[in-house]
Amino acid sequence: MSSAEEIGYDFLLSVLVIFLVILVIFLIFSCRKKPVESEESMSVKISAQAYPLMDIEAATDGFNHRRIVGKGRLGTVYAALLGGEEIVAVKRIHPSLVLSNAGFGFTSIIKTLSLAQHPNIVPIVGYSQAPGERIIVMEFAGMVNLDYYLHENPDGSSLLSWNQRLRIAAAAARGLEYLHEGMAPNIVHGCFKPSNVLLDERCFARVGDYGLSSLARTEKRGLVGYVDDEYWLNGGGCGASKESDVYGFGVVLLELLTGRRAEEGLLVKWALPLVKEMRFNELLDPGIVMPSNMKPIIRLAKVASACVGNSRKSRPSIVQVAAILNSLEDEVCLSVNIL
Repeated sequence: MSSAEEIGYDFLLSVLVIFLVILVIFLIFSCRKKPVESEESMSVKISAQAYPLMDIEAATDGFNHRRIVGKGRLGTVYAALLGGEEIVAVKRIHPSLVLSNAGFGFTSIIKTLSLAQHPNIVPIVGYSQAPGERIIVMEFAGMVNLDYYLHENPDGSSLLSWNQRLRIAAAAARGLEYLHEGMAPNIVHGCFKPSNVLLDERCFARVGDYGLSSLARTEKRGLVGYVDDEYWLNGGGCGASKESDVYGFGVVLLELLTGRRAEEGLLVKWALPLVKEMRFNELLDPGIVMPSNMKPIIRLAKVASACVGNSRKSRPSIVQVAAILNSLEDEVCLSVNIL
């Protein structure tokens, strides 16, 4: 080998060694940095913030009635401007419930519920408590509830197409599934109904008002028709449960299908025979144009029937229900895109 060739060989070898050294240093650096990046990229769950009552009063203009955006069995909801810039929803628990639940452990429960983070639920961001006052602060996105669309707005029902109703059902199922199975400990909603399914301007659905059923265990107003018969039985296994949530979800499906109110259980009694006998011309909301493909609607009706027509032991879980509805939603979206 000539001296020139030796010099060339030594040069290439030196370059190769330098390259390998740089590569090793890079790999070591990357391996050390990956866990840090992984930890930083993880979503950090922060529990609800405590607010002084005077801040809540200022944000709601002294709980001004003009700021009321909703009333329910647990309390009154106000649109509030917190800190003069952030719009939030403030739920003021009814004084009678505050008095009867003095040992409820409000702070610890709200902090636990506020750890729930999912696209299809309304997050709890804060709370306030004082003598005679229990207040929950939630994210506000200018949303209207499903009950308003289906029953309160004269033109609301006709604004929701079958495809939109299916998407609402699937999204709500995902939210409820997350509460039941994605949180530890699991969260039972306790009062699943259309007024607790909130819709934004795109009809994107989110589940709200979850995990607070213990505040009004015996309050039937606004609950009858959305829970099963077992809910009211004495002894073990009664009261709010995952199974009673699934029953309420089934009732909401029937309301989406028919456009009718639950009517304290009368809707279920009227609808079940129609689903069983496949009399969908009588069952479905007459204000909506029938879809060309009826199979998803028929299957949705059968899912609703399974949710409300069986005992707790035989009822499907929300995981099973969500899987079916997600599949139906994908099927409908695919057919729309093809068309």
